[in-house]
Amino acid sequence: MAKTDDITRLERFEGCLIGGAAGDALGYPVEFSSYEGICARYGAQGITSYAADGFSDLALFSDDTQMALFTAEGLLAAGPDASRATFVRKIHRAYLDWLKTQEQLPPAGSDGSSLLDEPQLYARRAPGNTCLSALRSHKMGLMEKPLNNSKGCGGVMRVAPVGLFVDDADEAAFVAAMAAAITHGHSMGYVPAAALAFIVNRCVYGDFVSLQAVVGECIDRLPTWFDDDRAAAEDMGRQLARAAELAAGDVPDAANIKVLGEGWVGDEALAIAVYACLRHEDDFGAVLVAAVNHDGDSDSTGAIAGNVMGAWLGLGAIGPEWTERLELRDLILRLASDLEAAV
Repeated sequence: MAKTDDITRLERFEGCLIGGAAGDALGYPVEFSSYEGICARYGAQGITSYAADGFSDLALFSDDTQMALFTAEGLLAAGPDASRATFVRKIHRAYLDWLKTQEQLPPAGSDGSSLLDEPQLYARRAPGNTCLSALRSHKMGLMEKPLNNSKGCGGVMRVAPVGLFVDDADEAAFVAAMAAAITHGHSMGYVPAAALAFIVNRCVYGDFVSLQAVVGECIDRLPTWFDDDRAAAEDMGRQLARAAELAAGDVPDAANIKVLGEGWVGDEALAIAVYACLRHEDDFGAVLVAAVNHDGDSDSTGAIAGNVMGAWLGLGAIGPEWTERLELRDLILRLASDLEAAV
């Protein structure tokens, strides 16, 4: 499906954040299940609709969306014209506030994130150990001074708001990489974050005839962002190219995703999500179903795919089956509106 001009920027912002939360919420109940186990429980097509929480009847999202919302708060605190250093410092501060919600600590003063006033965010939804340990150190990881050697997908799954808020695509890539490096020190912990932010940015601000063209531009640009990590950037580009190649064929989704990996690490998570988007470019629901039904990190691959497709298609393409029971939907829409209004 070609990009259309009748989708407003706000609708793309809303689509990106709601789409990410929807993919996260679909994949969260099966995050640690095998593909075989998912099909045994939900049927031959796997999980295709929300497995709502039995107490609230809401579709609950995981730490992925929680951290994406705190990323958005950090961006808003910095402002659209901030320097890279200010962006990353404010995002780190927001992540420390997220850590308070995971440790059930009350807000410390009035200068913290407004998200600390949301009781539903004080919930542990399988938070990543790397994120927790890095933030508990109260040190801020940098690409040039990493805290660890983690290449887990916890860096990429939370940075889509950067692609919305920083309107220069190359700058968005740098800021997203820095935001991921706060907790994930391996190059494959932050290079995929740069790629995701670039793709989201081009979905919103670019003039492309297809999502495949957006991904192609990202592959071309990747090596130019990382002089010291050029090999990793080129490898990420090859994985995205492989995802696009598989998406153009007719092999079933589950088999193709098995080729790309399980998504526990950043590069695999992005490749799986991009594959699902390219394979089902005009069908938001089909993208989510493809992105979460596999052996690996289903909530993260679903969240990333939902971010991209929501930014590409806009909120209007996300049906009520994905929005009506989504946890904290109104809060997510408010943050999307705040981001768009501030740019």
